Amino acid sequence: MTEYEQKIKEYMYEKGVQGEHLIFEQSCHSVEAAAKAANATPEDLVKNICLVTGDGRLVIAVVKGEDRVSRKRVGKALGVATPKIANPDEILAKSGYPVGGVPSFGFEGRFLIDPRVMEKDLVYTGGGSDRSLIRITTQELQKLNGGLVVRIRK
Repeated sequence: MTEYEQKIKEYMYEKGVQGEHLIFEQSCHSVEAAAKAANATPEDLVKNICLVTGDGRLVIAVVKGEDRVSRKRVGKALGVATPKIANPDEILAKSGYPVGGVPSFGFEGRFLIDPRVMEKDLVYTGGGSDRSLIRITTQELQKLNGGLVVRIRK
């Protein structure tokens, strides 16, 4: 188990999170690879797209695996200029997790959840590394991250 997997697992334990942390032998870096590892479909996965606003705040756009984020819609939802995609160093520094393993909760940031995510009862999200996922209900996910449900997909 990596230090990042351990970190999210401890967070889940401390907060009494109703979810399951899963670690795989193979990479879960892409939606397709993650779906295969979890024996799920791409529609069962969510992506956490990390963005940075002009004043340096971290925004996490949570969208279904097959969807893409509209940075303009994210900016409009927050009432700010279009945020930029965070680079790997910014993602690690601001979220505490590496690219490919960022969970949908467990760190400071402004979370936005696309409504299509909430249509699902259960989803898989990043589990701290590119070889782990968390299976969790969408209600629990939103409760944990306090995310605003707003259309942010293209």
